[in-house]
Amino acid sequence: MNILVTGGAGFIGSHLTDELILTGHHVTIVDNLSTGTMKNVNDQAEFHNIDILDKEKLAAVFDQGHFDIVFHEAAQTMVPYSMDHPVEDAELNIMGLLNVLENCRRYHIKKVIFSSSAAVYGDNQKVPIKESEPLKPMSFYGLTKITAERYLQLYYENFNLPYVVLRYSNVYGERQGSHGEGGVVFVFSKALAQGKDLTIYGDGEQSRDFIYVKDISQANIAAMSENVPCGIYNISTKIETTINALKEILVYFAGTAVQTTYEDARTGDIFRSALDNSNAIEVLKWHPKTKLMPGLMATYAYFQEEESH
Repeated sequence: MNILVTGGAGFIGSHLTDELILTGHHVTIVDNLSTGTMKNVNDQAEFHNIDILDKEKLAAVFDQGHFDIVFHEAAQTMVPYSMDHPVEDAELNIMGLLNVLENCRRYHIKKVIFSSSAAVYGDNQKVPIKESEPLKPMSFYGLTKITAERYLQLYYENFNLPYVVLRYSNVYGERQGSHGEGGVVFVFSKALAQGKDLTIYGDGEQSRDFIYVKDISQANIAAMSENVPCGIYNISTKIETTINALKEILVYFAGTAVQTTYEDARTGDIFRSALDNSNAIEVLKWHPKTKLMPGLMATYAYFQEEESH
């Protein structure tokens, strides 16, 4: 199939592109390289250095591409940035999405697969959280993801544009970067590879549901199937891991004695998070294959290798 991946030079988008090409699809990438990088781009993919806010250039890509499926990964993904820059966050995550959806409608795309987030649930204590739980975002980032989901639902109801929303838990893995696609695994791995001390915001007992990026790619590919109905699916491991436990694992891999400083928790950060992945397992016929220890080991080895060059 002909497939468009927005944000395909980024962390998750580039891994997804690699998997799509391995399975025989022709992939076109749209990315403005604000957070992504050309070294992530598969050399078999067609690449366009375009901002999704540029209506004319984006429309030209759709006009030439004859796409069957669109994966929308391009986004502002940093919670702290969204709290400091709510306008910029909304411009990219909502107006950028609308530019993509308008082209999907115009060019009769068969399905849009959208990357959402655990941030939509806020600090819900009913862990692991089901998709049916109330949505109470604590950040503008989470709010834009909810808004985007609603747009997708209305485009389907009004224009018959099929969609699948995948709510990712905390994704980690090789290629994760500091510029817009960072995360605590990246921050700790990078610091340890450089022999630097660590900082934890809060007491470290806050939990996250860490999922390996290649499992995320497989969930996206599973969502392409015609047998998968329109809807929202948590993509997660269903397992809570505290930040303190994560630190201990990565420090063990690094074999380096470093100091850990604890600072005040950041505005918008969730305390407990783990998502129920039962629907994804049942409907998408997908399940996470990578356990935390080998996933973290591969990730740390990647950053260690990066630092050695």
